[in-house]
Amino acid sequence: MSGIAPDMTEYAVPEGGLGLKGPVERPAPGSLPLRGDLAHIALAGAYLAAHYVIPHLHAVGAAGAGLRLTPREDAEVFATLAPGSRFELLDVAGEWAWGCPGPQGPSGWCRTSELVPAKG
Repeated sequence: MSGIAPDMTEYAVPEGGLGLKGPVERPAPGSLPLRGDLAHIALAGAYLAAHYVIPHLHAVGAAGAGLRLTPREDAEVFATLAPGSRFELLDVAGEWAWGCPGPQGPSGWCRTSELVPAKG
């Protein structure tokens, strides 16, 4: 169903000690896959989070997906992802999935029903 290619990007836990060398400006909500409690593993050297997640690759379903800043039906859709495009799943809460097309963002919540597993 999805035309997404197998994941050619591999994310790994960085070696050595992780730490920030000084203050880092926090990006705007929805711009990067970064929350206070977790972040995409690719951001581990640049942003501090309680947990870093290696994403599970999915694809956006045939109807597309709308990204929201909160997992609520009445939340405004700030970005729309095209059918068949890449979605890196980082967290699930009930019927909502939080993730991004890649570590460069944008990031947000969409319905899990708007996603399909990537074919590999």
